[in-house]
Amino acid sequence: MTGSWATFGADLHLDLAAAAGGRGLRAALTEALREAARSGRLAPGTRLPSSRSFAADLGIARNTVAEAYAELVAEGWLTARQGSGTRVAERARVRRAAGASPVRRPARRGPAYSLLPGSPDLSGFPRTAWLAAARRALTGAPNDAFGYAADARGRAELREALAGYLARARGVYADPDRIVLCAGFAHALQLLGRVLRGRRVREVAVEGYSLDVHRDLLTGAGLVTRPLWVDEAGARTPDLAALGPRTGAVLLTPAHQFPTGAALTPARRAAAVDWARTTGGVILEDDYDGEFRYDRQPVGALQGLDPDRVVYLGTASKSLAPALRMGWMVVPPDLLEEVTAAKGPVDWTSSALDQLTLAEFITSGAYDRHVRGMRLRYRRRRDELLAAVAGRVPVSGIAAGLHAVLDLPAGTERSLVQAAAWQDLALEGLARFRHPESAMPVREALIVGYGTPPTSAWTPTLKALTAALP
Repeated sequence: MTGSWATFGADLHLDLAAAAGGRGLRAALTEALREAARSGRLAPGTRLPSSRSFAADLGIARNTVAEAYAELVAEGWLTARQGSGTRVAERARVRRAAGASPVRRPARRGPAYSLLPGSPDLSGFPRTAWLAAARRALTGAPNDAFGYAADARGRAELREALAGYLARARGVYADPDRIVLCAGFAHALQLLGRVLRGRRVREVAVEGYSLDVHRDLLTGAGLVTRPLWVDEAGARTPDLAALGPRTGAVLLTPAHQFPTGAALTPARRAAAVDWARTTGGVILEDDYDGEFRYDRQPVGALQGLDPDRVVYLGTASKSLAPALRMGWMVVPPDLLEEVTAAKGPVDWTSSALDQLTLAEFITSGAYDRHVRGMRLRYRRRRDELLAAVAGRVPVSGIAAGLHAVLDLPAGTERSLVQAAAWQDLALEGLARFRHPESAMPVREALIVGYGTPPTSAWTPTLKALTAALP
């Protein structure tokens, strides 16, 4: 006989037939419960169901359950107290399988401090405002929000909210019908890689300094990445014309080149658009931190120059948190059907309720308030970083974003990354982001992600950095 109950909140399966061994039902139940506690399937402190409900669930007499409980209490496997019910005793321990070695978990501990780029201050996530938006969104959600998503592009409410926000804040021409929601930038790039390959594109130009994760996603789609030189004016987009007809797309970070921090100049923006118009190529614009500009007016999206040749990509990963897995593409009309088909017949990737919450967060003005508050926080950190390293190393890429570039003398990058590790500080060098086929002169620098530390750790993290510098 087998039985299971749902009164724990999690089901537990008991094989009474195997436990019986020719004995009676009470003995079988006692042994099954004893084995569940001994093996750890019933964790210490777990509350068991009442004898009445357990007996009803198993289809046996209540006295049988009560007697089994009493025997296990006497043996010390269970405890029973008035008002607290019957529970697995705290001293119950997991029994190892015969001959098995103890499980040893590696004692791993990451660095105490981190200035790795690519993350916001997660302690700044607007929990209270987000919860309020979630409540409002849930209260007003239509019934169909709780079913399978019928539109692969995502919820119309969020697409409409994003269209208004992106037009206002980033200068993007964003018709809600041309917005496709996705589970972050990596998901978007996977979809676009599949579409480009289907269009017989064989090569994609990328910035000579860029994230290897993004290059790997394109390579995984069957595309070859061709590096463009990067200098103080951003990627050398005039060089696109020399790459030949096999290069059908280019991936750029125009507003704030990652990781060097340069803004793509107007002339180079125009060169990229001219290349796309002339060759029929596609520009993939990664606007990963466009909201965070400090020393001058925001640099608008490249997509505004030609919405028919640029795919605009944005996420909530830097402005809110990567864990939301929320991203979006504004897709040119002639690519929309292919991108939507690549995503699938329905929206499997992002929670409809999270989409509705973000839509409410944006339309209520909470998103703008949050971004303004975080912009002030990051600018203050940037200024403190500049003051701490003044006169020791040149700093660049600081007009925007969540990281700065600390230029170093030749031959010192690796040793300084190691020196930081001795200070229990995680740092990345510029070499980490160099395309393996790039012919650019080697530049040595530290990429300092000053947005990463939680507020409570910012001051000691900055001290660890200054201690590691020469």
